Amino acid sequence: MICLKSSHELELMKVSGQITAEVLYKVAEIIEQGVTTEKLDDYAESLLKDYGAKPAFKGYRGYPKCLCVSVNEQVVHAIPSSRKLVNGDIVSIDFGVIKNGFYGDMAVTFKVGNLSALKKKLVETTKRALEKGIEQAVIGNHLGDISYAIEKYVAENGFSVVRDYVGHGIGREMHEDPQIPNFGEPKTGPILKEGMVFAIEPMVNAGSYSVKTLKDGWTVVTCDGKPSAHWEHTIAITANGPEVLTCRKKI
Repeated sequence: MICLKSSHELELMKVSGQITAEVLYKVAEIIEQGVTTEKLDDYAESLLKDYGAKPAFKGYRGYPKCLCVSVNEQVVHAIPSSRKLVNGDIVSIDFGVIKNGFYGDMAVTFKVGNLSALKKKLVETTKRALEKGIEQAVIGNHLGDISYAIEKYVAENGFSVVRDYVGHGIGREMHEDPQIPNFGEPKTGPILKEGMVFAIEPMVNAGSYSVKTLKDGWTVVTCDGKPSAHWEHTIAITANGPEVLTCRKKI
């Protein structure tokens, strides 16, 4: 069942979303060659204390850290470690918070130094695919319209969307109904209504969409070793169109 949020609940979710965005972009300020992914995680967790918020991922199904920090061929869910970032890396950071009983969830792919032309195009295509999906998140459209818009744009640019992992509803739980694939057919699935809140998150591979999970039980990588990018926003469907809740505003 898809839960519709009241205007009061949406106001609370805006706070969660804005904290998510603010912390994530503060973490981005220390991304550079030589920094470890674990340092990024430690910094994010320290920042949360300023907002009275809790990390959404830490402890979730046993996940040990605050951030998911996925580099190059790592698609999602990579555990922060002593790995140092180097010139030419792309690093996807997925982050969520809990505040006032509601979740915020967001992911951005950042660059480290000078990127190859392929990686630049991959990152920009994934970001634009997210925007294409959000544009379809309007009252009266179908869920499949979001999925189709993302897949169509990605395919037009020569890349592939991951099929094993999808977006999701979000609210009092991090993962609520419905699942939101990044592929599908238009005019299919539930009709979108005011008060629905989704985490839309295209994961895009430079090569095949096939992925696998490493022995740590968390880190997902591309099977062909080619790079992957990930962008995500928490958005609300409103009478005035889609509203991005995970954006930087004064908190």
